[in-house]
Amino acid sequence: MTAPGFTFRQGTAPLLISFPHVGIQVPGDIAPRLVPEAHALVDTDWHVDALYDSADAIGASILVAGYSRYVVDLNRPADDANLYPGQAGTGLIPEVMFDGTPLYLPGQGPDDAEKAARVATYWQPYHAQLSAELDRLKAQHGYALLWDAHSIAAEVPRLFDGRLPDLNLGSNAGASCAGNFADAVFGVAQASGYSAVLNGRFKGGHITRHYGRPAVHVHALQLELSQDTHLAPGLVPALDGNRCGRLRPVLRSMIETFLSSAAQHYASA
Repeated sequence: MTAPGFTFRQGTAPLLISFPHVGIQVPGDIAPRLVPEAHALVDTDWHVDALYDSADAIGASILVAGYSRYVVDLNRPADDANLYPGQAGTGLIPEVMFDGTPLYLPGQGPDDAEKAARVATYWQPYHAQLSAELDRLKAQHGYALLWDAHSIAAEVPRLFDGRLPDLNLGSNAGASCAGNFADAVFGVAQASGYSAVLNGRFKGGHITRHYGRPAVHVHALQLELSQDTHLAPGLVPALDGNRCGRLRPVLRSMIETFLSSAAQHYASA
């Protein structure tokens, strides 16, 4: 299904994979107001959806954003509350790039009315679909799993110190996913040969925090990939075949472990 702002495919497993930051569309009333540097959309989660090419075989439902995070950030709350107090971040309607460069030409940024309109036009439909699919999965299977898929450059000094680990799992410090599920998935990451962390710099954004509610049998994990794990060096974002060949089986194993951990738990409950 293709709808305004996203594409959606319904699966058979109790799992939804969300890709809120892969979109590259910028509406015609916004694009001319961006600074030249912004047109490269450098803060996109480039090609992350292509890394999960096993998702259909696994039976996952898939939700893929179409619009750029520069239009609206689908992984931020509608009230634009800061997810990481005291740390630099990016807002619901970003006005700077990750490196701090202004997004808009002088005097061309969105006013409050435009921001509200973007939330209604682009943010709300994505979240309505996400919420509806989790409700469907829970009704059908008795529980629902959400995997929020992301990537970021390995080094972004404004957002974090040093170099990011390869695989950054987040369960909102255990609040969004049963601990044994998250630990099992993290175990796969640790055994993969990649550097990995659970609830490090990226504990999970709004999607993970809002929808992950283990008490009502909805479990959410976020995976933030270092782009060094899959992108080729160079200015043009492109997948590196060798890197992807190594990464894809790890991603599949992590997701299958998420599914099997939940299945075993609920079968014995």
